[in-house]
Amino acid sequence: MTVAQAQPNIALIKYWGKRDSGRNLPATGSLSLTLESLWTRMSVRFAEGPGEDRLYVDGINNDSMLGRVTGCLDRLCGAARPAATVESTSNFPIGAGLASSAAAFASLVTAAAAATGQAHDRQTLARLAGAASGSAARSLYPGIVELKVDDREIGVTSIANADEWPLRVVVAITDESTKRLGSGEAMLRSAATSPFYSAWVERQEADLEVARNAVLKRNFEQLAAVSEHNCLKMHSVMWTARPAIVYWNQATLACMEAVRDLQKYGVPVFFTIDAGPQVKAVCLAEVEGRVIEMLSSTAGVRRVLASGLGEGARVLG
Repeated sequence: MTVAQAQPNIALIKYWGKRDSGRNLPATGSLSLTLESLWTRMSVRFAEGPGEDRLYVDGINNDSMLGRVTGCLDRLCGAARPAATVESTSNFPIGAGLASSAAAFASLVTAAAAATGQAHDRQTLARLAGAASGSAARSLYPGIVELKVDDREIGVTSIANADEWPLRVVVAITDESTKRLGSGEAMLRSAATSPFYSAWVERQEADLEVARNAVLKRNFEQLAAVSEHNCLKMHSVMWTARPAIVYWNQATLACMEAVRDLQKYGVPVFFTIDAGPQVKAVCLAEVEGRVIEMLSSTAGVRRVLASGLGEGARVLG
């Protein structure tokens, strides 16, 4: 049995839409922060012969994700591989808009490759993980991560490590339940029905360039502006889909207003929201306590998680 760990990543320049659904290629590039304190650990144990795979999530048998796990293992090890027993544990809510699938498949490919003695490089593992969950490719890498995509494949690289720019992320949990509509289905609906989807795709490269330059120059104000704008554009695409896709709740809006209030007083912080109701506030280390205090006292927030930037997926044992 081999155990691996990966952290979820929080996108600042979002991945929303697929260029090729069959190969699960994102429609555009993206930029994200790999977290440190939130994690998923996957253990993989192969039997001595063929059979049916089994998946346990936090100790409970889970058939809903088993097909994706089996497909991922087949791509990595081949369809003639032995049966696998996979056990997953996480220290944060899964299926709630916190990139749990990214952490899961990044740790899965890392553990399975080690269990079978396959010496794949990180880029290869990122592509295998990304075939199961588009954002999982980014969780193979540490710090601030850029994903690029063309018609054939993705390419992923870290553009800054945690010690180079020690940003902090404060996550306001407003609802721990599993979201009603998964990201994959929501992306397909957005692309098929939103009148703004094509404009979203066309502008992504420009936003990505601004964000990349902001990271390279350590320009927090510039990164904040483009990240918030990109987040709101993504959700506008969802809202104009038919039927509309709305992941936010009242507490989501209250957290956004709380961040805006902090900004009025010159606090270096900005918000971003993925496909879920949770608000992630990105800030400089010296104001983290103030951000935690503000979001913890915001109506509707169930709890607050705080994290720095972390490592990429790795084998634990």
